Amino acid sequence: MGRTYPSIDSRLRAFVEAQRIFFVATAPSGTGGHVNLSPKGLDSFRILDEQTVAYLDLVGSGVETIAHLRDNGRICVMFCAFEGPPTVLRLHGRGEVIEPQDRRFDELRPMFPDAPPGSVRAIIVARLTRISDSCGYGVPLYQHAGDRPQLTAWAERKGPSGLHQYQRDKNARSIDGCPGLQWPGQEPDGRSTESGV
Repeated sequence: MGRTYPSIDSRLRAFVEAQRIFFVATAPSGTGGHVNLSPKGLDSFRILDEQTVAYLDLVGSGVETIAHLRDNGRICVMFCAFEGPPTVLRLHGRGEVIEPQDRRFDELRPMFPDAPPGSVRAIIVARLTRISDSCGYGVPLYQHAGDRPQLTAWAERKGPSGLHQYQRDKNARSIDGCPGLQWPGQEPDGRSTESGV
């Protein structure tokens, strides 16, 4: 059943927009290091054009995807149907990290829903190099019961300053020591927080 496609057509777009969860896979260069696979939700995925997609990257305890993209740019996004016809869609491509201080951030940010101040650490943009589907017969059926409220509640409790410090502590480097966020030494508005500056 598997097919490859030159672009995201209207049928694939409809499938993507109907999904409530997607998965992002990346890995560092070389034979060492840890492969990373992350689940994403909260209405954070957008199709920019027929060969470009983006998602809103919210604060988290790790920074693997961002670090791996800075290292080699490789990314795979996977959607799988938990309801309706069985389908798995994989979007392979080259990813780019757009942080709040980057020029394109303000252009892309309005495409996504609101989030607590300080909780958006980046927007990930991927230019697709391979678009393919497969049957998904082995994927079980589940029903969507709603989004979890914990991330939003946690971010609101921490507040912008607390979230900034959390990212400085947790998101400067990957578990393999690769550079992560570039702005932990700055407040999100660009002011330096390093001593002596």
